[in-house]
Amino acid sequence: MSARASILPVFVPHLGCPHACVFCNQRRITGQERPAAAENVRDAIRAAESLPRGQKRELAFYGGSFTAIPERQQIELLAAAKEALDEGRIDAIRLSTRPDAIDETVLTRLRRYGVETVELGAQSMDDEVLRRSGRGHTAADVVRASEMVKEAGFRLILQMMTGLPGDTPGRCVETARRIIRCRPDGVRIYPTVVVKDTELYELWRRGEYREHSVEDAVSICARIVPLFERAGIPVIRLGLNPTEELSGGAAVAGAYHPALGELVKSRILYHEAARLLKRVEPGSRVILEVHPSQVSQMTGQHRENLTALREAFALKEIRVKPGDCALGEIRVLASEGGSARK
Repeated sequence: MSARASILPVFVPHLGCPHACVFCNQRRITGQERPAAAENVRDAIRAAESLPRGQKRELAFYGGSFTAIPERQQIELLAAAKEALDEGRIDAIRLSTRPDAIDETVLTRLRRYGVETVELGAQSMDDEVLRRSGRGHTAADVVRASEMVKEAGFRLILQMMTGLPGDTPGRCVETARRIIRCRPDGVRIYPTVVVKDTELYELWRRGEYREHSVEDAVSICARIVPLFERAGIPVIRLGLNPTEELSGGAAVAGAYHPALGELVKSRILYHEAARLLKRVEPGSRVILEVHPSQVSQMTGQHRENLTALREAFALKEIRVKPGDCALGEIRVLASEGGSARK
């Protein structure tokens, strides 16, 4: 997604969902109680009229399985969006749905109303994890729907989760690899959060599900985000978008953190620095040069990255400074104990 794009969200909580996923309470996650109508679309568009004209304005239907809602409601919402698209008040339309709610008839309808991007909630590519999560579809459904969306000319975004019931770090990595093989134009990663009024909440209360902690999520995502980056697939969201509902107590356990993406980027830089520091002699004074925007990420919260690196490699001193580095690049300068090469 372009940094210049401005998303105009219209939430359709629980509309069209034929299954009760154990983790899901879209009304609490989105903070929206009422199903969307055409007037909500018009309100979102009017609210965006003050945005700079240089930004791409993209209307997005989020929160439910859009293509599984009754056709009449789909057309009502899409028609309101298409009217604004034809008038030049918005530049694109996107929506999210389930892999098993995609067929040729659906895709023909979406093309007719000018939809550009289709997001599919894959969540996992492991059938046992999908079954235990109550998803109601298989990994094969994800592959089939992805192929149909791409072949029909839409941009494809796939969503995955980590820490679902029955999931493991290895299964998460394999899910990422299988998603990469689907060739999406972007991915969203949502580590599991235990939300009130869900089946997962009850499983957690009974001790039948161990929460997927922030540390669990950071550790796993630091492994899978680089896989997507190396494949040229942007990660356009990492973690649930904070809402008053979630922050006010609806998120009772799990990987809910307002800066989860920053924590993951910090951990990725830590791993890369650790790889490079293996070439540095103990007792060295080290300077790590990074892109100016990544100094704080390399340092880590409360300087935890630098403290851990200094102790792990027996360094006399370690500092971070901005340099003319690319994003994600680290240069190591060492003295007293020897020098380091990239």
